Amino acid sequence: MKPSNLLIFLTIICAIVAAAFDANSADKPNILFIYTDDQSDRTVSSYERAPSWVDTPNIDRLAASGVRFKHAYNGTWCMPARATFLTGKHQYGVESMRMEGSYPGSTYDPEKTPFWMRSFKEAGYTTAHIGKWHTGVDTGYGRDWDYQIVWNRPKFPKNSGNYYDNQLISFNGGEAQMTKGYSTTNYTKWAQEYLKGEGRDEKKPWLLWLCYAGSHGPFNPAPHHVDSIDESIEIPFPPDFHGPRPGKPLYVKKREAWKLAQDGKYYTQRPPKGGEFQESSRRYQETVVSLDEAVGQLIETLKETNQFENTLIVFTSDQGFAWGQHGFQHKIAPYDANISSPLVISFPGRVPEGKVCATPVGGQDLVPTLFKFAHVELPWEMHGRDITPLLQNPEANSDHSVLIAYTARIYGSETRDLSQSTDEGSNIPWWVSYRKHNYKFIKNMLPGEIEELYDINSDPEELINLAFYPEYRDELKELKREMLAELRRTDSPFVDQIN
Repeated sequence: MKPSNLLIFLTIICAIVAAAFDANSADKPNILFIYTDDQSDRTVSSYERAPSWVDTPNIDRLAASGVRFKHAYNGTWCMPARATFLTGKHQYGVESMRMEGSYPGSTYDPEKTPFWMRSFKEAGYTTAHIGKWHTGVDTGYGRDWDYQIVWNRPKFPKNSGNYYDNQLISFNGGEAQMTKGYSTTNYTKWAQEYLKGEGRDEKKPWLLWLCYAGSHGPFNPAPHHVDSIDESIEIPFPPDFHGPRPGKPLYVKKREAWKLAQDGKYYTQRPPKGGEFQESSRRYQETVVSLDEAVGQLIETLKETNQFENTLIVFTSDQGFAWGQHGFQHKIAPYDANISSPLVISFPGRVPEGKVCATPVGGQDLVPTLFKFAHVELPWEMHGRDITPLLQNPEANSDHSVLIAYTARIYGSETRDLSQSTDEGSNIPWWVSYRKHNYKFIKNMLPGEIEELYDINSDPEELINLAFYPEYRDELKELKREMLAELRRTDSPFVDQIN
């Protein structure tokens, strides 16, 4: 085919796909947003970083029906990731939200911190939330959600560790009830009932934010999945499981989440303490097996109720979770092993099938994207950017960039005070990361600490800090300049203190 004809052909194809996004603008799709907890992209078998023994057939089938994003950064830990999803803003842009009382006690002012779901309600949607809640005692029932079955962790700190059983569950604003049964199974059953029409006007389009508590620690698999992964599998240690980790900040060099015991095995020092590396790695993945089954069950319910063709499905997690990489068993740190999430977006006839997008995207980008699909006007200026152009052409070489910021437990204008930038709880200083093309720039906010630059394509484990190489000095300067510009665009309270 001649180059000119090829260009015409590609232009026509892009126009057809773009038209699909705008067609039937009067028809608002249903939206099923599946949100898991601490689930690394390594736990999904279609991802490049997944070990060969990982198997998630249902999530893989969902990916085959839509677009899989290789580099998704929804947040740094549970609460701010959810705050970003609920507001479309970075943690430093979420006013009035704060931690208070016993962990995970927290609060916010709904007038100062409105959630965007009410805009969907005003546009004719019925809105629902099922599962974990981690952003203030006020869960928004009646104001933001028409239907809600919620495990309200901030309201019941003593119950907040019960990720897998015996949860205090409130049904549509009622008194919380002690609820037995495996949480992933319960949430899926309640979601299926909602999809079948429970508690909603079947004439209206619906939005369901389904927040699973798995695969968070203490990593308890469902009874029928215990020992489902072959014990003979030898799980290799990550390349920088041990120090000295040259080119890393001091807090990373000192990080040793796993300790060698007298039996010659490594055990975690983080809660729940005592987990042996090999066994606990399998247990973590076994919790994901239940999530994978849930995805299959939800899709089957959508098909049985003739809703699959008109439902936008998003599958992702709040952030990832490192398992020995850089010495961590944690999220929070700026490395892909810690915070990179799986992200799959599927919508029959509207999103291309079986495509992979290598362009990095952020949790703040997902919110304006939902508004675009739903044909709803944004209620305020959000920090993210609509990524439907990436969905139209997932394999394009895009300039879309992502900023990620970690400010521990501090939100909004209170992040202006950088004297707080060493978090005693995590022992991880505040940082800002900027991803564009194949590069990641990291600005550590602790005075005197080094900067970091990685080529994610050639160094996916982030072992070689290119900031020390003179030939990358110009690249680092340009990424830092763009990062500062993005911080200013999004009204960062601390941007002028970065040097």
